Amino acid sequence: MKKPELTQVSEGISPEVIPIAPSMGPTLESVRAPTALEPVDRRVVLISGIAILLAIAAGFVAQVLTRLIHFFTNLAFFGRLSVAPVSPADHALGPWVIVIPVLGAIAVGFMARYGSRAIRGHGIPEAMEQVLFNQSRIPPRVTFLKPLSSAVAIGTGGPFGAEGPIIATGGALGSLVGQLLKVTANERKALLAAGAAAGMAATFGAPVSAVLLAVELLLFEYRPRSVIPVALATATATGVRIAFNGGAPAFGMPDLVQPGGAALACYILLGAVVGLASVFATRAVYIIEDAFEKLPLHWMWWPALGGLVVGVVGYFSPRTLGVGYTNIEDIISGRFIGAAMLFFCLMKFISWSIALGSGTSGGTLAPLFTMGGGIGSALGSLLVWLAPGLGVDIRIAALVGMAAIFAGASRALLASVVFAFETTRQPLGLLPLLGGCTAAYLVSTLLMRHSIMTEKIARRGARVPTEYAVDALAHALVRDFGLRQVVTLAADEALEKVRAWLASGVAGTSHQGFPVVGADGQIVGVVTRRDLLDGTEPAGRRVRDVVRRSAAVVFDDCSLREAADHMVSEGVGRLPVVRRDAPTRVVGILTRSDLLAAHQRRLDDALRREQGIGGTRTPPGSRVPSPA
Repeated sequence: MKKPELTQVSEGISPEVIPIAPSMGPTLESVRAPTALEPVDRRVVLISGIAILLAIAAGFVAQVLTRLIHFFTNLAFFGRLSVAPVSPADHALGPWVIVIPVLGAIAVGFMARYGSRAIRGHGIPEAMEQVLFNQSRIPPRVTFLKPLSSAVAIGTGGPFGAEGPIIATGGALGSLVGQLLKVTANERKALLAAGAAAGMAATFGAPVSAVLLAVELLLFEYRPRSVIPVALATATATGVRIAFNGGAPAFGMPDLVQPGGAALACYILLGAVVGLASVFATRAVYIIEDAFEKLPLHWMWWPALGGLVVGVVGYFSPRTLGVGYTNIEDIISGRFIGAAMLFFCLMKFISWSIALGSGTSGGTLAPLFTMGGGIGSALGSLLVWLAPGLGVDIRIAALVGMAAIFAGASRALLASVVFAFETTRQPLGLLPLLGGCTAAYLVSTLLMRHSIMTEKIARRGARVPTEYAVDALAHALVRDFGLRQVVTLAADEALEKVRAWLASGVAGTSHQGFPVVGADGQIVGVVTRRDLLDGTEPAGRRVRDVVRRSAAVVFDDCSLREAADHMVSEGVGRLPVVRRDAPTRVVGILTRSDLLAAHQRRLDDALRREQGIGGTRTPPGSRVPSPA
């Protein structure tokens, strides 16, 4: 690249002529350059330490909430004070079972009305909203009300999983710690995500999928300074779970066999069908929510109506009551199949969708896993009956359905695949899981703009990130966009002379900003046309007198992201460009227009269709230079 010429207005020179300027020569000590952001620093170590302590607390919270659910289940359905694990399906209440979920829902409605409305729903969308729009600040009272309300709702028969409230409580705990300590909004977000991921890991013993879930649904980024605390938190929380519950997988199932090519194709098609089911389930939940919104009744009483449906469904299908993790295990193990299983899944969907749409407190993961596993098992059974030679395994079909419905409904593709593997410890299921979940993800994104996690936020007029791509400015360098001819002004030049030059309209006078250099070649600062043409300046003033502050510069090997951040922090719209090995010589200038021009390459890559063979590559930064 040809070296740019440096032009300067000097004393005794006609304003029609712009001669070559000497070196602009700033030294590293006299200018303000961007500070490179390190991937990790001591703050990351500190936040990671806090995240580990937070994960220990979240692990204990998971144990406490599980026992609270058992306590309310024993009290409501069996009339005893105990925290022993028990299923509400074993009750002997007869038709009176219909009343229990209604009473629990009324209690949740009162807690939401007079405690915090934030406890309504399954927790993850509410946490996402706080991350995106409230600097990860969750009201402190949610930390206590969410687990209590969820324990009441689930313990009285609510068809929800305990994992959603535990994830929400862990996130609220992380947010609370982040509000008590002096941290940045990004660090508070990492703590919130660490607490939420720790809650999921403490529930299912699935640390890797918990990290992926945090990345895909809470962090909206993949950076060392946020992923490291979250990963350490999930590992710690899983250790707490092992200490209490042992190291057995959350959903035990018999060992699988390697699927053949025909079976693999069937699992992918099965995933696509389950993707359709995920779209239907998501839309159904929000249609029901809309219906409740139209009721001439205060929202505090809506959960009671949902509880009535839960009770009626539970009377005819007792297995729909409560958490029902054993149902998932029975389905993916092939112990619960056929018409009875299909009837149960249909009843579970009716109970869960109406209860969730009513605004009560509970999780969505377990119900989705149950319904997806049931659909997968039914489709697998059909394929075995129609074409036994394909080698389809009903258990793998159920496992794929379990994960695929969550991948389609939540758009957490990788988290869904790894979750099914971690909770079953079946490595031979990974390939069918990857194909089936990806097919469900494809179908869902084609047919539905938002997911079950983001629809509620989008309806409030907010935009939720759905794609995580490399910042176009982060991998573009200043030298590709900011090296051009630079017009400079001599610091000791008279203002009257410079104003006359500006009025002449010759080349270079249309720029909006000009670097100012002294007689020794040192850069003094940058002035704008407004500074130079300010009519309040008295006669006899020189250019250096209108320089407001010392120069802010950028190195030619900095990224445009660093340059943009530097512009924002300095409150300027242009930066002189210098080289690190020769900081006494300015080689260009970077403007806000250059930052916008850098996005042209990104748009071309996304929109321009061309043949790659035999084509010519457009060099970086090739464009019409914008005026400074």
